[in-house]
Amino acid sequence: MRGFWRKRSQAAKLDLYMRVLLYLLPWPIALGFVVPLTAEPAGGTGAAPLLRGLLALSVAQCAVAMHTIRHGLAHYVDGAPPPWRSAGVSLGLGAVSVGLIIFLQATGGLDRDGQAMAQMLVNALLTVAMSTFMLSTVRRLVLGTLMVAVLVAGALAATGGHGGLPVAAVIVVLFVGLFGLVTTRSSAWFIAVIWEIDRARDVSARLAVAEERLRFGRDMHDVMGRNLAVIALKSELAVQLARRGRPEAAEQMAEVQRIAQESQREVREVVRGYRAADLPAELEGARGVLSAAGIDCVMDRGRPGDELPPGVQSALGWVVREATTNVLRHGDARSCTVRLRTDGGRAVLVVENDGAGDAPATGTPGSGLAGLRERLSAVGGTLRAGHAGDGRFRLTAEVPLVREVLG
Repeated sequence: MRGFWRKRSQAAKLDLYMRVLLYLLPWPIALGFVVPLTAEPAGGTGAAPLLRGLLALSVAQCAVAMHTIRHGLAHYVDGAPPPWRSAGVSLGLGAVSVGLIIFLQATGGLDRDGQAMAQMLVNALLTVAMSTFMLSTVRRLVLGTLMVAVLVAGALAATGGHGGLPVAAVIVVLFVGLFGLVTTRSSAWFIAVIWEIDRARDVSARLAVAEERLRFGRDMHDVMGRNLAVIALKSELAVQLARRGRPEAAEQMAEVQRIAQESQREVREVVRGYRAADLPAELEGARGVLSAAGIDCVMDRGRPGDELPPGVQSALGWVVREATTNVLRHGDARSCTVRLRTDGGRAVLVVENDGAGDAPATGTPGSGLAGLRERLSAVGGTLRAGHAGDGRFRLTAEVPLVREVLG
C-alpha cells in the first residue's frame, strides 16, 4: 500500500482522496441516523418492520450512490456519458424513502417533534444529492431543490403534520441542497481543476524543452542558411562556366570551397557554444525553466560558477542542462534543489528533486545520463544518479578543478 500511494502523482493522490471521501460519506450518515431508530422504534413494535425496510433502502441508496458518484465524476471531469440510469435508480429509491418517512411520521411511527424525521430525511435526500449534483447545472439544481422542499412540506401538511413539521422539512431539504453543492459539486470542480493544472504543467515542461530545441535550430539556421544559399548559387554558376569552357569556373569552385570551410568552422562554434555553455547562465536558465513549469527551484551556490575553471564550467553546465530536462520530463516534481560546492580540489554539483517515487530504476539507462558519464569521464569526473529515498531523486557530478575539459 505504501508503494501504491507513493508512486502516484500529486494530482492522482488528491483525486483518489476526494473520490474515497465522496464514496464513503453517505454510509456513516445512514448508519448513524437509521440504525438507532430501528433498534428502538418510537411507535412500538408495529413500526419496526417499516423502519427495517427504511434501513434496507438506505443501504441500497448508499450502494447506488457510490456507483453513480464514480460515473458522475467521470462525466464532470473527463466528459464521459452521464450515468442517467443509475441516477434514476437513486432518485427512485430516494422518493420511496421520503414517502416511507412521511408515512411513518403520519402514523406515529416516529417521534412527534420531528427530530427523527429530520434525521432520516437528511440521510434519504443526501444520497440523492450526492448522486445527481454532478449531472446538471447549478441553476437546475437550485430549482430542483426548491421543488423538492415544496413537495415534502406539502405532503407533510396533507398528512396532518403540525405546523412546525413542514417548516422543518423545508429547512432540511434546503440544508441538504446546500450541503450537496458544497461537498459533491465543489469536490468535482476541485478534481477537474487539479487535473487541468497538472496537464498545464506538463505542457509547460514540454514547451520549455521544445523552446530549447528551437533555439538551437534557429542558431543553426542563421549560421547555415545564408552560406548554403551562396554555395548553391556559386556551384550553379561554376557549372555554367565550366560548360562554356571558361577559366572562371575554377575561381567559383575555390570560393565554394572557402565558404564550405567557413561554414564548418561556424557550425563547430555553434555546437561548442551549445555544449560548453556557461555554468552561471545554465544555472539561471534552469531556475527560470523550472519556475515556469511550476517547480520550486532553490539554488545553493557555495562557490559561484564563474569562479570555476572554464573546462569545469563546461562539464557542469551540460550536467545542469541534462538534469533540468530530466526533472521536467520524468516524475512529478514540485521542488528541485541545486547545490554547487568545492570539496578537496573537486567541484561537486548535486541536483535533487522530489516526486520520483521509491521504486528502483529498471530497464535500460537513458542516453542522456550515459552521455553525461562519457563527458565527465573524459575529464576525470564521475556521475552518480539514483533514488535517494522519500520519493527523491539525486544526481551528483564531481569534476576535478586541476584538469581542463578537452575540445
